[in-house]
Amino acid sequence: MRTDDFWAVIDRATVDRPASPAEVAERAVADLASRDPEEIVAWGRHLDKVLAASGTEDLWAAAYLINGGCSEEGFDSFRGWLVAHGRAAVAGAVRSPDVLAEMPAVRAAADTGAVFEAEEVLTIADRAYEKATGEPLPPVPDRPRTRPEAADLWDFDNEEEMHRRLPRLAALFLEPPD
Repeated sequence: MRTDDFWAVIDRATVDRPASPAEVAERAVADLASRDPEEIVAWGRHLDKVLAASGTEDLWAAAYLINGGCSEEGFDSFRGWLVAHGRAAVAGAVRSPDVLAEMPAVRAAADTGAVFEAEEVLTIADRAYEKATGEPLPPVPDRPRTRPEAADLWDFDNEEEMHRRLPRLAALFLEPPD
């Protein structure tokens, strides 16, 4: 599946913005379920590639800062939330996670404490395949690693390092450095 075709599914699911990530996922499931099973599998493999490309240490740190902590599963769900916001949001956040400070929802979360997770986006292909075929999505051999090893991450509780690596997000979510 081409990258443009993958993102077209998300684009169609977000036509009536502002849709919640759950609504985006449901619309994408309905769209994919009307297609050939091979196309659904290809869409799921492309999602794995997007997750692998977005599985960076600094994006995880941004998710940790924004969500007030972030486990391995939480990082996956955070990226599901990000995918529901489209190609430009994912590309910008992978290039420079600190750009997330420009998103109105993220800025508001600094005051509200909102947490951004959308596990349902991660299961779009699984649910679409089952809906289309009545069978579970076949396992993907050689699935790419979608996040760094937690043991290899820098210390996300180090506020000085957060301010250095993610200055705009740190300004929103942390006290100013001394």
